[in-house]
Amino acid sequence: MSRNLTELNRPDALYPPLEPYRQHMLDVDKGHSIYIEECGNPDGLPIVVLHGGPGGGCSSHMRRLFDPDKYRAVLFDQRGCGRSHPKGSVDANTTWDLISDIGTIREHLGIERWVVFGGSWGTTLGLLYAQQSPSHVHALILRGIFLMTQAELDWFYGGGAARFWPDAWEAFRSIIPPSEQTDLIKAYHRRMFCNDAEMEHTYGKAWLTWESQLSSNENTSLIKEVPASYARTFARLETHYFVNTGFLDEHTAILNNMSKIANTPGIIVQGRFDLLCPPHTAHKLHRNWPTSELHITKAGHAMTEPATTQKLISVLNNF
Repeated sequence: MSRNLTELNRPDALYPPLEPYRQHMLDVDKGHSIYIEECGNPDGLPIVVLHGGPGGGCSSHMRRLFDPDKYRAVLFDQRGCGRSHPKGSVDANTTWDLISDIGTIREHLGIERWVVFGGSWGTTLGLLYAQQSPSHVHALILRGIFLMTQAELDWFYGGGAARFWPDAWEAFRSIIPPSEQTDLIKAYHRRMFCNDAEMEHTYGKAWLTWESQLSSNENTSLIKEVPASYARTFARLETHYFVNTGFLDEHTAILNNMSKIANTPGIIVQGRFDLLCPPHTAHKLHRNWPTSELHITKAGHAMTEPATTQKLISVLNNF
């Protein structure tokens, strides 16, 4: 089912909708159960797909990037989100718990080595996982680089991105009292764990709206009727991770450990106009990773933007 370059130049160059050939739950630890699905060719090249967020989930759109004859694609919902449960739980839910889950899934499926594919927050997890388990990673294919640094959080929640979307920023900030506006992550985090369902739904929707409005230059991801329960789960998990700076420190920071994957191939696809994860971060990662390639697309952050979709499919087909 591989397509030629002429077909890849079409905006709709996704593979047809594909149903998983296997779906199941995997119990990990501390009461968490992880949803896993496998798609494509059971004998194909294994590739694990790491979704964004924290707090998002895998989707049918992600499956359509992979040639079903070539790849054995493994998608899963990270702790607390998507079809995993308990939904919205932050107990035993840290970056290192998620990385442990990736290894547990690999062993559970009997896979020795696989390609790691991640977008946004998924790039953070992918890089950290590869640094911890380089012998189990063929290569990394990453889209929309996010390294979970304080500088990146300050850009998006401290007023940097607000210069491009001042109206959306004002709506996001104005529902927080002025006395708390110097630290919006902490202010939203406090409200997302206030034990008042109505308040958590309200502030969850505001949190998700701010992020969604900036995720695509074409505004294809503007939320309209997103269930309040999804917004609450998403915001609870993101604020939990962000208020803890991803549970990283100087010793575990990604750029301080690039020597661990110095010989691991990497392909970076980055939107030139990405307001969530500006391209200077991808450029910095590329400069510190001698075996990586950097591809800049005329797109924003969303994987669904045509230029990024086309580049990802081209990379995957020629990998």
